[in-house]
Amino acid sequence: MSEAIRHSHARAVVIGGSMAGMLAAAAVKDQVGSVEIIECHDLPEGPGPRVGVPQAVHIHLLQSGGVDALEELLPGVIDQLAASGAHRIPVTTNMIIYSPEGWYRRWRRATHRLMTASRDLTDHVVREQVIKEPHVNVRTRSRAIGLLGDGRRVTGVRIRTSGEGEGEGERETELRADLVIDASGRASRMPQWLAELGIGGLAEDRVDSGLVYASRMYRAPVPTHGWPVVSVYADPRLPEPASAGGILPIEGDRWHVGLMGAPGGQPTRDADAFETFARTLRHPIIADLLARAEPLTDVSVTHSTANRRHYYERLRTWPEGLVALGDSVAAFNPMYGQGLSVIAQGALALRELVRGGLVPGLSRRAQRAIARPVEAAWALTVGQDIHFATTTGKNPRFTDRLLQRYVNRLSLTATGSFRTATALTDVLALHAPPTSLIRPGVLLSALVGPLRPQLEGPQFTPEELRLLDGVRERS
Repeated sequence: MSEAIRHSHARAVVIGGSMAGMLAAAAVKDQVGSVEIIECHDLPEGPGPRVGVPQAVHIHLLQSGGVDALEELLPGVIDQLAASGAHRIPVTTNMIIYSPEGWYRRWRRATHRLMTASRDLTDHVVREQVIKEPHVNVRTRSRAIGLLGDGRRVTGVRIRTSGEGEGEGERETELRADLVIDASGRASRMPQWLAELGIGGLAEDRVDSGLVYASRMYRAPVPTHGWPVVSVYADPRLPEPASAGGILPIEGDRWHVGLMGAPGGQPTRDADAFETFARTLRHPIIADLLARAEPLTDVSVTHSTANRRHYYERLRTWPEGLVALGDSVAAFNPMYGQGLSVIAQGALALRELVRGGLVPGLSRRAQRAIARPVEAAWALTVGQDIHFATTTGKNPRFTDRLLQRYVNRLSLTATGSFRTATALTDVLALHAPPTSLIRPGVLLSALVGPLRPQLEGPQFTPEELRLLDGVRERS
């Protein structure tokens, strides 16, 4: 094609009605005439569970970089989330974090803000914003089974649709499109589809720490507005199996609690053992808080915590009219809370490119742009996971161990240095690349070390302690 397709005639097809699918639609909806979202299941009308998203029962949050990207894509959506009950968490002002190097201080000056809510609520608010557009349509009970076109250009998808009435069978149709976006998640068949188009040589990485993730909802014993996030990080240097945990305040005065453990010390679905496991963490703060709270759900467990990545941006050839986004490209260990934010940043990068029209070379440029936030999060998550003794897929090299020692030094310094804490949170919030941690000023602060003495325990405010003192532990 020698010139851009005029947006009023262009058609985009998005495979998957997940968060990635909705944000992909948000990225292109203003630049094309129609968007068709292909989704296997029916979508809930309200903030209810969506079939096909088992990870929704686990903790989800938006890092500050993801919050900003989401607001850019859907102006007003962050206020709408907050109005629906989601929490804005100032970093590190409303965070009680026990790192391997000690307790982080709750600095009065907030550098970033997290957004915490149930995955069901976040999905609902985003979905409502996207599909209210008259030219965005969701085709439910439909599954993409292949791509149309060839290795030079993708021209649409083949879909299989299930009948809605009793006794109605399946039917296959072809859906033509100027742009196809694969947002079908971990179950993506993109590698197979590319092979069918004659495109091979795809590189893939899989790094698995073996951590098992268990989650449960609790009725909080205190009002959750303004209540801090609580986290106990795993320490890969300890001889026993790694374990970690966290409490996120979410809508409805609830706590979403996640516990993680490596092989040899994994949490189970046994509800009676959930709080017992929490007491085995490096500090009992989570167990002490749960003793005052009321469990609302059973325990949900997942073993799908491996980091997996497809390097689509490295392929020698990439067809026009095709983009992959979200978990289709890379999925991360959920312990680090990077997934949703990476998706939002990738969708924003796609939007910026699509604004120039569906011109030749767009798809390859988009794939490379989407890879940039993926690379930043990959460096963070894999850079931590490779140091667990149970990890498979990659072993730490000498340079990895040297870098880890430096990060440990930064983390120790951050317990008593606002400047260093800010440098770390800039990276963790996906506002700055990991390379920013080797700037001269950060190097100097690491050399000097913490400027304040370490805290001896969790830093609750007097008001938080008063509220907790007024609550009896469950008998």
